[in-house]
Amino acid sequence: MRTQIENGEKRKEGIEGPMDDLERVREWVRADAWRMSALRQARALRLPEWWLAAGFVRNLVWDRLHGYSVASPLNDIDLVYFDPAGSSESIDRERASRLRDASSLPWSVKNQARMHERHGHLPYVSIEEALSVWVECETAVGVTLDDDDCLHLIAPLGLSSLLAGRVTHNPRHGDPEVFRRRVVAKGWRRQWPQLEIQGFGKARNGCY
Repeated sequence: MRTQIENGEKRKEGIEGPMDDLERVREWVRADAWRMSALRQARALRLPEWWLAAGFVRNLVWDRLHGYSVASPLNDIDLVYFDPAGSSESIDRERASRLRDASSLPWSVKNQARMHERHGHLPYVSIEEALSVWVECETAVGVTLDDDDCLHLIAPLGLSSLLAGRVTHNPRHGDPEVFRRRVVAKGWRRQWPQLEIQGFGKARNGCY
């Protein structure tokens, strides 16, 4: 039975609970034709524990919170998966190339089972653990599409902060300077001026 993640807790399908945030985000994804198309393309690879994560979901939420009717462009589409038996970077590059050739979308494919090496961590035991150390709490969110076309979300750090329009450093990542540099480099407030970004105060002329 597939699980969904909310606020770090796994909830089995069919169990009643406070799922309003999950359903709201799922409905936003369902209503986005190109995101649904991207999910179907990713599903065709049949990767284990795969998700379209980071800006794929985060930016959609920010667009909706700002009332945008046209989706903000993505610099890349982050397809993440978890396969301890197949952790070659060259395999990921080849898969991303195949996806780009088929759709011209800016695909990025990364097996999270090998990403601990980049950060000097012990090997991750799950996709949830890998996402739970990403730089921003609000970036650690993903969506997948099963064979029945049902959407499932993963959010090991929860959804409440994302849906409140906040951007916060994840203490599990451990380096606030990386967070600060990312905020400056990405210029999120130029696209989404109402974001509340930790450590940056009120928006000034749309900066940061």
